[in-house]
Amino acid sequence: MTDWTFCLDGMENAMADSFLDSLRFDAKGLIPCIVQDAATGQMLMLAYMNRESVQQTLETGLCTFYSRSRQKLWCKGETSGHTQEVRELRTDCDNDALLARVKQNGAACHTGMYSCFYKRRNPDGTIEEVGERVFDPADVYGKQE
Repeated sequence: MTDWTFCLDGMENAMADSFLDSLRFDAKGLIPCIVQDAATGQMLMLAYMNRESVQQTLETGLCTFYSRSRQKLWCKGETSGHTQEVRELRTDCDNDALLARVKQNGAACHTGMYSCFYKRRNPDGTIEEVGERVFDPADVYGKQE
């Protein structure tokens, strides 16, 4: 459990419902969520949430997303153990995008990099990998065929 104070534990149900009702989900019932390291400001990843995953995030204080490819909810870190404890949840001016400021435990990226945004395009057009590799994916997810 997180020490996040915005969890539903301390929130009136009406407040949680009001927050959820204010969100503008797209035609597929999804809303993009940018995840940012609360301590450093580094962008970690972009994922999608549906109403149920936002609700679960509010209840647990751990980022839960909706997998478009698997068509199901997934709590970040459920396989790797690299969880995201929500410190703050914001909406943009149109309420159609979320920003989750988190305490990142381990790496955010399934490739083992701390951030999913580790590929930099240089002025000469080359792509360079930058950032910190936190783990070897084969050690966490097993050998990928």
